[in-house]
Amino acid sequence: MNDSIYLHIPSDYVCPFCLVVKGVEDEGNKLVQSKQQDIVYKDDYVTALIATLWWENNKAHVIIIPNQHYENIFDLPIDIATKIHELSQKVAHALKECYQCDGISTRQHNEPGGSQDVWHYHLHVYPRYKDDNLYKMDGHLSSPKERIYYSEQLRTWFETNN
Repeated sequence: MNDSIYLHIPSDYVCPFCLVVKGVEDEGNKLVQSKQQDIVYKDDYVTALIATLWWENNKAHVIIIPNQHYENIFDLPIDIATKIHELSQKVAHALKECYQCDGISTRQHNEPGGSQDVWHYHLHVYPRYKDDNLYKMDGHLSSPKERIYYSEQLRTWFETNN
């Protein structure tokens, strides 16, 4: 199977998620909107962080990324996919406990036709609430100050439950 036909990354692309994993915070051109304080969990393979784009009724969802660059599901090795999904289960438990949400949704996009807009595999884990209208609302960019409250809660959860 030739999975390279499913890759769409531009040749001059600078990956914001790779920069986050490396510890880069880019104040200048807003390429990296995430801050190191947004990271709630990191090991040798995967990183989980509070997303910068929020939906009014589902604030502070988590994005899980592989530390190594893989563009999409077609490019992602199964052992790394396993680590991402193992972490997604832990994140789901953390969200339930810390946010007192009613449920959890995960989302993942691939290729332009699948609404992928960052060319680095990532899995969204959303806290869900009864009648929250997640898929009917537009998101807005959060500030680092807004995110710190949530990242501190989740980091504490991971420190005590890992």
